[in-house]
Amino acid sequence: MIDLDTIVCGNSVELIKTFPDEYAHSIISDIPYGICYEEWDVLHNNMNSALGGSSIAQSNGGALFKRRGKPLNGWSNADKKIPAEYQEWCSSWAAEWLRVLKPGSSCFIFAGRRFAHRCIVALEDVGFTFKDMLAWEKTAAPHRAQRISEIYKRRGDTEQAVNWEGWRVANLRPLFEPILWFQKPYKTGGTLADNVLEYTVGAWNEDALTTYCTYSSISGNVANSNILFVNCDKNDHGLHETQKPLRLMECLVSLVTKEGAIVIDPFAGSGTTCLAAKNLNRHYIGMEINEKYAAIAKKRLLESTFQMRLELPLFAKS
Repeated sequence: MIDLDTIVCGNSVELIKTFPDEYAHSIISDIPYGICYEEWDVLHNNMNSALGGSSIAQSNGGALFKRRGKPLNGWSNADKKIPAEYQEWCSSWAAEWLRVLKPGSSCFIFAGRRFAHRCIVALEDVGFTFKDMLAWEKTAAPHRAQRISEIYKRRGDTEQAVNWEGWRVANLRPLFEPILWFQKPYKTGGTLADNVLEYTVGAWNEDALTTYCTYSSISGNVANSNILFVNCDKNDHGLHETQKPLRLMECLVSLVTKEGAIVIDPFAGSGTTCLAAKNLNRHYIGMEINEKYAAIAKKRLLESTFQMRLELPLFAKS
């Protein structure tokens, strides 16, 4: 069993099996999206010599993404299995997550737009209730949708370049990321209100939204909305390729737990969820398989403890 308020380097799929039943008040995690973003994000068996490499444009530094993933169509028929393989991977840990949560507990998962539906099915299949899909509205997002007319120009096909002026390939600018909100069913024979009294979970705290979510020029500031917009600062970048804003994670932690609760992050990355829990007087356990990121997370939590001690008031001796 892992001690509270700890970052441990290891495989959470196996480590989670050591936790007692009905142990944690929430699981909040930015899991791998399965889109080959980096080595740790390759969760399928369909490899190719081009995977992880780079195109000429990427090699020359002219592209936003330096590493080549698989195209939406894949390179072979086997690549069509990638969504199903991602679902199988989610299923490898979903039942254990359900087991360790208290009845009525919430589970927040950042799962990515392409395969979020596969994650939803995997968790529903083991008994979770899919409560909602929140939208984290980002301040900015990289965009690489190429003008198809430029492709025809390079081919010397002036006629088609004119015909397809204003058309692009690839995706729209990804200004939101889904946050999947699951809930472990509360026990039969009682009400959700009874469950809240027994386990201190099952309801949500509207003050968390008004405290952390700010006005967005796009979506406005709708009370109790499932669109979340938070301000970022310079510390929300640079520690991990997919680092999330600390205030966003603090919002999620305070939305579904009270002080003293236990929050688990099985894919801790640089430790932002755990730091958010610590800042809000919750206990935390973070698990991270990558030694580099586990070390970063431990360092962040240690520095946070040191900073908190520096900020403690000094009392004169009586």
